[in-house]
Amino acid sequence: MPDRDNEEVNRKSAIVYGAVFAILISIVSFLLVGWGLDKLFKTTPWMLVGGIVLGTIVGFIQFVRLISRAS
Repeated sequence: MPDRDNEEVNRKSAIVYGAVFAILISIVSFLLVGWGLDKLFKTTPWMLVGGIVLGTIVGFIQFVRLISRAS
């Protein structure tokens, strides 16, 4: 029985780590895209800010989606 509990804990922690990784990658990706668009269109800092906001929104949606699988 303890092995079964340990497997469940490992499964849930892997899902949580994946969700945290997804939110971080999402924010950093959109931040870099916003930074690149700022350099391209010379709109500093508006595309960067938009990228951070959009990355955060997308990241939290992914986070909630992945965490809901853990329960």
